[in-house]
Amino acid sequence: MRLAAEWEPQSGVIIAWPDAQTDWVERLEQVERAYVALASAIARFEPLLILVRDAELKAHALKQLAHVNPARLRWLEVDYDDTWLRDSGPITLTGADLPHLLDFCFTAWGGKFAAQRDDQIVAQISVSDQLVAHTRERVEFALEGGAIESDGAGSILSTWACLAERHPDSSAAQITETLQKQFRAERVIWLDHGYLEGDDTDAHIDTLARFVATDAIVWQGCDDPADSHWLELKKMGEQINGLRTLDGRAYRTFELPWPRPIYEGSRRLSASYANFLIINGAVIVPQYGDPADRLAIEVLGVAMPDREIVGVLARDIIWQNGSLHCLTMQLPKGVLR
Repeated sequence: MRLAAEWEPQSGVIIAWPDAQTDWVERLEQVERAYVALASAIARFEPLLILVRDAELKAHALKQLAHVNPARLRWLEVDYDDTWLRDSGPITLTGADLPHLLDFCFTAWGGKFAAQRDDQIVAQISVSDQLVAHTRERVEFALEGGAIESDGAGSILSTWACLAERHPDSSAAQITETLQKQFRAERVIWLDHGYLEGDDTDAHIDTLARFVATDAIVWQGCDDPADSHWLELKKMGEQINGLRTLDGRAYRTFELPWPRPIYEGSRRLSASYANFLIINGAVIVPQYGDPADRLAIEVLGVAMPDREIVGVLARDIIWQNGSLHCLTMQLPKGVLR
């Protein structure tokens, strides 16, 4: 078994629809518009499994998505606290006779928010009829999907800051061993630098650096020496440029542009172009109404020239400290019925 790379064939993507019982309640109308745009973009290329709290929410979401091919939409009633499926959804291993869903402890990023219902999402999905026959493993280890990146060939990329925060009593060797065992990986690459103001995930890798091929990494740069992120992201880029593949080659690296700071009152929001979603035939990249939006699309087009690059406005999403990748979880080919 192995953890497939995100660019490998997928059977679908999961999202959870926002409603008045989630933290989106204060801006629900604006956030729904962003969800409609995201769902519409995904459904152009592959099926979308939408979690809803009840039949009433499903009916409401169906109206919002009336323009989308209904054959691409699947629905499942599940109870949840919030909608960050990247972190509360299943992490799926493939390669055995049956797909294997890893169900890690979801603690809402170290106990920052309520998470009891979110921690049950994988179990609820697992017993539904939306998936083919599979196995599920509950893993008593706190980990979010946004904290790891896989190249599908034995390497896991993560940030030490995040996993050290989740497991302060564990050594680097112990955490590395756990990740290698759970993901059947040959190595874990730890980034020692990089963070975003406004990010409450303790530096998830999917806001900072992403594998886009077994020999290529895209990373979020900062070109403003006066910005508080400049030195940390500079050091992160230097470390990434010094990394080597398992067979000793230098990675091809692509630096994403830096968007201008976005504030909610005095609170800076965590805008990152690295929080893109790779799906079948396309890459969906956050857009923030910034002059750098177009350049981010161009950089990703060079990094992944075989895919259509689709921009989706994410300004309202980062109000809750995440972006498009954080809202989604892909299911590898052969998992969704």
